[in-house]
Amino acid sequence: MILKMIIQPDKLKDKVEMFEASSLAELEERISRKIEDNQAILLEVYHVSHQLTIDQNTGRKYYTAVVHFKKM
Repeated sequence: MILKMIIQPDKLKDKVEMFEASSLAELEERISRKIEDNQAILLEVYHVSHQLTIDQNTGRKYYTAVVHFKKM
């Protein structure tokens, strides 16, 4: 039996990805890498939402972001 994998990037219209990091610089790097990856499948950034949360027990900061990508 032969299996074929057919990739159809034109079917992907938009997607949402979530990111988390312990520093703002790390969060920016992760998002930048994903932007480059998604440009290869013709998606661009449509909207970004971000937040800083501080753990009350440890005082550690958590940076999170949600990025919505849409077809160019």
